[in-house]
Amino acid sequence: MTVSLWEDQLGEAPDRARLTGQTTADVAIVGGGLTGLWTAYYLSRADPSLDIVVLEAERIGFGASGRNGGWLSALFPQGASALARRHGAHAALAQRAAMRATVGEVAEVCSQEGIDCDLAVGGTVTLARTPPQLERSREHVAQARAWGDRPVLLDPAEARARLGADGVLGGVHDPDCARVQPARLVRGLADVLEARGVRLLEHSRATALEPGRVRTSVGTVRARQVVRATEAWTSQLPGSRRDVVPVYSLMIATEPLGEDVWDQVGLREAETFTDQRHLVIYGQRTADGRIAFGGRGAPYHWRSGIRSEFDQEPGVFAALERTLRELLPALGDAAVTHRWGGPLGISRDWNASVGLDPSTGMAWAGGYVGDGLSTTNLAGRTLTDLLLGRSTALTRLPWVGHRSPRWEPEPLRWLGVNAGLTAMSVADAEERLTGRQSLTARLMAPLIGH
Repeated sequence: MTVSLWEDQLGEAPDRARLTGQTTADVAIVGGGLTGLWTAYYLSRADPSLDIVVLEAERIGFGASGRNGGWLSALFPQGASALARRHGAHAALAQRAAMRATVGEVAEVCSQEGIDCDLAVGGTVTLARTPPQLERSREHVAQARAWGDRPVLLDPAEARARLGADGVLGGVHDPDCARVQPARLVRGLADVLEARGVRLLEHSRATALEPGRVRTSVGTVRARQVVRATEAWTSQLPGSRRDVVPVYSLMIATEPLGEDVWDQVGLREAETFTDQRHLVIYGQRTADGRIAFGGRGAPYHWRSGIRSEFDQEPGVFAALERTLRELLPALGDAAVTHRWGGPLGISRDWNASVGLDPSTGMAWAGGYVGDGLSTTNLAGRTLTDLLLGRSTALTRLPWVGHRSPRWEPEPLRWLGVNAGLTAMSVADAEERLTGRQSLTARLMAPLIGH
């Protein structure tokens, strides 16, 4: 099935109005994903008198916000050590603390607002299945604890008790992550906003963002402040093609598994899971007893292309299924029922950012590199403070006001991004052959924010 598991579970989305002609607002937010929705939420909570309009090219939650792996984590794409080198240790500690607090903030909002999104705080288990992966696990725990994080090193028995995978040498458990059904979170948040009078306008594709105005395919919005919250689709806006690159991540989901299988697989606390390989994989135990599992590996498309057919890469889906069955032999012949994908946004320096130009009233957030499910909430709170002219601990975080360099023009962009994706596969193969840490991965580390 090509529709995502999350969308399939929700059924048909509500039919919302589109923009027609001209309208005005205090704040116009371009992008109906979680960045836009969280920004509207906190703005409307801080000042209920504000007239806020959210413009979405497709439907609310159409992009990564409604299709992702469901990890509400404290992950941030730029490593703490890299942040410290650029901004100082105090700033890096503050960014890490803000990310950890964001997990609890989202859980609290969902509880207060009655948003049922299958949220369960079970942390993340990261397996080590080769000696180099075990070495990275030890290094990760030591480094992360220095920045205030709380990972715990697991011995083989402890790791297998959490996730009954094959060939486990050890692992790490990080408590700062919750499993969610992302499309339920999006829809629940949208319902709260509409009840507050925020206008959510769909099928209203922005064609130009300007100070005081957003032009769309179906009309124009004039507003004192304009927020760009378009993530991977930023690359489709005039003048912004090289601001981020859209890189695809794909997912599969199994049929509901029997209790005899779960007795072997584990994940009893609804932990999200991955391992220490370089080519990213990620998974969760869903509320209805499936495994939803995803990973990178799909190619970057020429000139930052985004098309619906790119959501389907049979070779990548087959590789994901092989990887999942090799990781968890207890699955046996359990059927894969859903296959889907979509683009995420990567900035040139792997550094997500949020900011406001006070002289123009133009604000932005994005470049989450796949770590956006929680970071969007931090972005929404930070944008609210910036737009309302507040000076707070959030507005002093090191990602605020950051400007990433632009990506190279084609063909250098196509060659570089796809070479980087290939390098991660090569690094994993290198470690399997040598039993040592990959030189390829070490050379790539400075390019991906570590």
